[in-house]
Amino acid sequence: MHRRDFLKYTAVLGAASALPLWSRSALAAPRPALPIPPLLEPDARSHIALLISQGQSQFVGKTATTWGYNGSLLGPALKLTQGKPVSVTIRNQLPDESTVHWHGLEVPGSVDGGPQGVIAAGGSRSVTFTPQQRAATCWFHPHQHGKTGHQVAMGLAGLVLIEDNELRRLRLPQQWGIDDVPVVIQDKRFTADGAIDYQLDVMTAAVGWFGDTLLTNGTVNPQHAPPRGWLRLRLLNGCNARSLKISTSDNRPLYVIASDGGLLAEPVKLTELPMLMGERFEVLVETRDGTPFDIVTLPVSQMGMTLPPFDAPLPLLHIQPLRVQASGTLPESLADMPALPSLEGLNQRTLQLSMDPMLDMMGMQALEQRYGKQALAGIGHHGMAHGGMHHGGMEHGGHGFDFHNANRINGKAFDMANPAFNVPKGQYERWVISGEGDMMLHPFHIHGTQFRILSENGKPPAAHRAGWKDTVWVANARSEVLVRFDHAAAASEAYMAHCHLLEHEDTGMMLGFTVA
Repeated sequence: MHRRDFLKYTAVLGAASALPLWSRSALAAPRPALPIPPLLEPDARSHIALLISQGQSQFVGKTATTWGYNGSLLGPALKLTQGKPVSVTIRNQLPDESTVHWHGLEVPGSVDGGPQGVIAAGGSRSVTFTPQQRAATCWFHPHQHGKTGHQVAMGLAGLVLIEDNELRRLRLPQQWGIDDVPVVIQDKRFTADGAIDYQLDVMTAAVGWFGDTLLTNGTVNPQHAPPRGWLRLRLLNGCNARSLKISTSDNRPLYVIASDGGLLAEPVKLTELPMLMGERFEVLVETRDGTPFDIVTLPVSQMGMTLPPFDAPLPLLHIQPLRVQASGTLPESLADMPALPSLEGLNQRTLQLSMDPMLDMMGMQALEQRYGKQALAGIGHHGMAHGGMHHGGMEHGGHGFDFHNANRINGKAFDMANPAFNVPKGQYERWVISGEGDMMLHPFHIHGTQFRILSENGKPPAAHRAGWKDTVWVANARSEVLVRFDHAAAASEAYMAHCHLLEHEDTGMMLGFTVA
């Protein structure tokens, strides 16, 4: 897929460079061009075909086995329209079973693609749904229980773009791959021979699987040459466990126009944009001055994520504006954001996130032994603070310790056969997600809804996080969200609520719930 798209994209730029207004110097840079995933729209029968398969991809000069949708790595961007039904047929040519979860889509549990929606190796599945939600940038990825982290690490992820009339009325940049650009950000780790080096062990069950190589659309530090004016970036943090802090190398502002579930009421001007795993934000960046710059990620304070090269600003994407002028604009207002309904008398649920103390201790110990104190991100840790923790940890239950069920919600690891509760369809509820007593970062994701954040880690949500969201930030504090589910989910196809640090999800920090 990458080679074909690379050739197609460079051919477009090559033809355009014949125009006197275009800058040819941008094309002479040594960086690879940013690969642009193809837009895949439903055919005349409202059908989309997806093939999950294994292939080969080049990373840092070596060839690795990777997995992808309709290609060897990542996948296309599916373009859907509000109110129009679509059927998707998924064929699985992998050696493993998988699922396809529609992350951020408000669809019934029967087609949501959680861990019950298994597609056997060599098998297929067809789902039909009608997106009724607002225009948004969502995504799709595996949700195979116990193996989600591995399958995403191998390359399985793709975007879903939903359009509606409200979006079409705005003069936002909308030339796909030119001034409307997808930016899928992931980190990876490789073995000496270039293979993707994924492990689910005590350390990664505690802090998550993280890499030392940053990829943008599957490529290390690519470049993009947009026209001058406004550039729209559809950002996805597709990392397993790494939070990001997006900025620009010359401190030019980012104007956030949309979050997980769609447009904000008005643009929010930032110079730094934190992004949790699984989150999407759409930002506009002005390129009118023609000056080249980098989109970068700044260091974050998260255990395991402070090691080089992430201990300094790290470039994601080089922007080299061309001389031709862009046509998109930055509107002053974007979309109507309904006022929050009354919170009086709403049913409230509390979800307490926790990690088994043995996993906590052993995971931190393994992290420090493997990478040194720098990996603890200066946070310190209640387990590590006590003397003697370096001795006997592995002997004390290490070999028989079941880390696969050591992350929990309300004291229980995930049980696919027993949904935790039922939510009445179409009724608002107030959910309190608590990470109190746990120093870990938990980006908490709820299937089947786009919610509003009432408070995040005990504070009002930031302006760019006050719109429609499907992931909330929980870190040693309580966050509250206002949820409503407009589709049904039976026990056999329950919705999930879970930490989107994928190794936490895979080792138990997830529950199922029904809607009726």
